[in-house]
Amino acid sequence: MRGVHSAVDDIRRNVFTEVARLAYESGDLSRVDEIPYKMIQGEVAKHRHDVFLERAIVQERVRLALGMNLQSAEEQMPISASIQEAATDQKYFEEPLVNIIPFACNACPPKQVRITDSCQGCISHPCMNVCPKDAIYLDKDKHCHIDQDKCIKCGKCFNQCPYRAISKIERPCAAACGMDAIESDDLGRAKINYDKCVSCGMCLVNCPFAAIADKSQIFQIITAIKRSEEVIACVAPAFVGQFGKDATPAKIKAAMRQLGFANVVEVAIGADLCTVEEARDFLEEVPAKQPFMGTSCCPAWSVMAKKLFPQFKDYISMALTPMVITARMVKKDHPNARICFVGPCAAKKLEANRRSVRSDVDFVLTFEELQGMFDAKDIDFTKIVPGPDDNMDEGTGMGRGFAVGGGVAAAVVEAIKHMDPDREVKIEYGDGLRECRKMLAMAKAGKRDGYLLEGMACPGGCVAGAGTIQPVKQSAVSVEKFKNDAAEISCTVSPHLHRLEEVEERGE
Repeated sequence: MRGVHSAVDDIRRNVFTEVARLAYESGDLSRVDEIPYKMIQGEVAKHRHDVFLERAIVQERVRLALGMNLQSAEEQMPISASIQEAATDQKYFEEPLVNIIPFACNACPPKQVRITDSCQGCISHPCMNVCPKDAIYLDKDKHCHIDQDKCIKCGKCFNQCPYRAISKIERPCAAACGMDAIESDDLGRAKINYDKCVSCGMCLVNCPFAAIADKSQIFQIITAIKRSEEVIACVAPAFVGQFGKDATPAKIKAAMRQLGFANVVEVAIGADLCTVEEARDFLEEVPAKQPFMGTSCCPAWSVMAKKLFPQFKDYISMALTPMVITARMVKKDHPNARICFVGPCAAKKLEANRRSVRSDVDFVLTFEELQGMFDAKDIDFTKIVPGPDDNMDEGTGMGRGFAVGGGVAAAVVEAIKHMDPDREVKIEYGDGLRECRKMLAMAKAGKRDGYLLEGMACPGGCVAGAGTIQPVKQSAVSVEKFKNDAAEISCTVSPHLHRLEEVEERGE
C-alpha cells in the first residue's frame, strides 16, 4: 500500500488541512463542527454504507488531529463542546498516541490460510503432505479444504500448491505491526495492546479503512505562532523531496517562514554529533565492557529492545538522539524559543513526550501535518523565491544519510575510521521491527558479539516513516542526492562538534 496514493491519504491530509486552516483563521472555534460536513458533502456515502458514519469517522480524526482523546460511539458530543482544551500552546500528547476508531474498523478477519475455488483437486495433494497438523481434508469432489480449528497458519501448504490456489489473509494493521500489538475486541474489531505498542505508526499507514490515527499538535503549534512565540523548526533529514519536485530545501525553508516559523534548522547537525558520540562509545565499550552496541536514534527500536530484551537495555547507545541534540543547541542560542521537530516519525512524538525531553522539544510535527499547513496557507512552491538566508547547508553528508536504512551505522563506521583507522567494525541493520527482533535474538544467542546494530522500526528507514508523503524509493533517491550535495561528507568535520559538551547529558 505504501507509495500508492489512495482515498485514505486524502482523508488523512484533508483533516490536517482543515484543522490548520481553523487554527490560522481563529475566530469562532465552534466552526470545528463544520469540518466533517465540509469534507463529506451531500447525502450519499462515497466509501461507507452511509454518510453519517463517514462524518462520524472524520469527526474522530479531527479530534485526534486537535490532540484530543477519542470518544466512543455512545458518548458522541460535538467537538466544539471541548475545543478549548485544544486551544492552547502548552498541550502535550496524552497517551495513547496511536488510536483505532472502533466504529471505523472493518473487523477484518485475523490471520487465516484458505484454499480457494482455484483448487484443481490434484492427486498429488502436496498441501496435505506438508501440513504438520493434518488440517487439510478432501471433500466428495476431491477438492481440498482447511479445518480452521486445526490450522496453525504456518503457511507450508501455501508454499507448496502448484496452482497457487491457497491464500493467506491477515489484517493489514496486524501484518505491519512488528510488535504483534494488534488484537481483537469482543466484536472482532482490531484493538491495540498498549503494553506492546511502541508507537511506530506502521498500523495507521497500512489500514485501508482510515480507522487508525495518531494525535497531532498542529493546532497548538499554529496557536503558538499566532501568539507571536518564537517557534523554530528543526527538520529531519528525510524532509528532502517530500513536498514535490518544486520544493527544494531552500524553498521549503522560505515556505516555512511564511507559515510563521522564526527559523528552520537541519537536524542533520544533531545527527553529526550523535554519530561522533556513538563512535566514541563503541570504541570505548565494545568489546571491553559490553558484547555489542545498538544505535539510539530510532525511539521505536530502542523502546522495543528494552521491552522485549531488557537484559540489553544498557547495550543500546545512551547518546542523545539527533532531535534532542539539535533542540538543545538551538535553545542554547535562543533560550526563549519553542522548538518544533518536523520529521517522518510517529514515535518521535512518544520520545518528545518523555519528561526528560519535554524541556528540549515543545512540539512534534510530521511531514503530512506540515503539508496540511502548507495547503491551509495556499503555499505554491512554483511561486516561492528563496532568499540568501534560506539555504540548508549545515549538515554533513553522513548526517543527512541518517534518513535511509543503514545510514546511521554507515555514518558511525565512517567516523570510527577517522578515529581508529585500524579498527574493523561489523555491522547489521534491522529493517523494520520484526527484523530488529530477529537481530536481537541472534545477539542473545551470542552471535552478534563485536557488532554495531542499527535498528529502524520502519522498513526502509526514516524515509518510510508513518508521517511521510512520498514513495520510499523515491524519497531515498532524493536523500542520496541531498547527501552528496553537502559541503562536507564526514561527521568528524562538522563545525558544531565543539558543542558536544553543551548536550553531553545522556539519553534514557
